[in-house]
Amino acid sequence: MILHKGEILFRQGDACNHLFRVKSGLFKVTRLHENGNMVLFNLLYSGETVPHHSLISPKEAHGTAVAMMKSEVELIPAAEWYRELREDPDKVMEIALLLQEKVRFMQTRIDHLTVGTPAERLALLNRWMSEHSRGALLTDLLTQEEIGQLIGVRRETVNRLLNQHG
Repeated sequence: MILHKGEILFRQGDACNHLFRVKSGLFKVTRLHENGNMVLFNLLYSGETVPHHSLISPKEAHGTAVAMMKSEVELIPAAEWYRELREDPDKVMEIALLLQEKVRFMQTRIDHLTVGTPAERLALLNRWMSEHSRGALLTDLLTQEEIGQLIGVRRETVNRLLNQHG
């Protein structure tokens, strides 16, 4: 399945009747809280099978995944995934490796949030994005607000940093 920039892979609260293997592209995952706050909390990239929290047992989608660029995804019926999990002991190792990769990604994101200055954090995010975005500019993929959420600063600081280095 091909999704274009802005198209939704799954929505917060969806029953997750499918899992999705990201073959190419990038997705941002946002969560709308009861108080109206919208938070960007995850990025999905090539090689991932998602939703992560449904790899072993079903649970409704925790957020909404939106394509950041043209992306290709393989749909995996959840019933088939869970049947294979019960029948094939090697599937458990596949899931463990998927989760290990995501934990390592999150460790890198935490490192990026805790390193020096906002300018350094922006540079690290920009470098990571350029590795996964097929040359698309960071500001073409994310809003200044979203960039701020990923590097732990306000939108105004992102604006200032982009103007200084742009």
